[in-house]
Amino acid sequence: RIFNPRIRTIGIDKDALDAQVKERKIQEAAEKAQHERFAHDMKKNDKLMCLLEERQKNEIKDMHKALNEFQKNCQKPETRREFDLNDPQALKKDRPARVSDDDPRCTISGMQKFMGEDLNCEQRMKFQKEQIREWSLQQQKDRKNALADQKLADDLYDKFRIELDRKIMEEQRKEEESRRVVCEATKTFNRIQAAEQDHKNELEKAQKIKDDLDEITCLLRGDFLSENPDQAIGPCSKHPVLVDRWKGMNQEQLMAIRQFQKEQALER
Repeated sequence: RIFNPRIRTIGIDKDALDAQVKERKIQEAAEKAQHERFAHDMKKNDKLMCLLEERQKNEIKDMHKALNEFQKNCQKPETRREFDLNDPQALKKDRPARVSDDDPRCTISGMQKFMGEDLNCEQRMKFQKEQIREWSLQQQKDRKNALADQKLADDLYDKFRIELDRKIMEEQRKEEESRRVVCEATKTFNRIQAAEQDHKNELEKAQKIKDDLDEITCLLRGDFLSENPDQAIGPCSKHPVLVDRWKGMNQEQLMAIRQFQKEQALER
């Protein structure tokens, strides 16, 4: 494994470590941007909830206030039909059964006033007309005041709704802007990763081609394919030739053998 150039690695691959550190930083930046976006969304939702809760509280408060005003102005205790039975000042306000002959409390059953004896009819009619006119004017005034109050409340409510809609639109615009920034950052990060991956693939491809060329060159120039006769020389004199590596005799050895054979032939 040590002499295999395919898997042999010496030292540290600083470029790969730098690329890993860079990828880690980019990933941390993307995660940080995502957490910030989530925090921004949570703040926005909390703000909207606060606005809606405040709006609901104001509406409930206005409703209770209007109800109290209505009960105070239009449902007074003294306007009730049975108030004379529950009036705490009834004994102080009570008068004698008969004050004068024209006492309005002198009813038919009281035997104090009979049919045909309505001596203050003109004054009573005048008083009733005046009372009806006062009631009519008071009702018109109350109606105008109620319409004015209703119009003022509607105007305030419309202004509040417009302001709330403006705030919501502003929050939506900010959200779209932040989303666009996150998308741009994601696209940039993806482009950088793609470029780094392409560069890494090119480097790996070039390294593989170089390793293949080195292997081919090593094999072509090696002792096995070149049949170097020196590789068959043994390490000691007892076995001068390694049989598993011997590729045959060279020309000098062959010439020496032939020369020795000629000498033997001459001796015979």
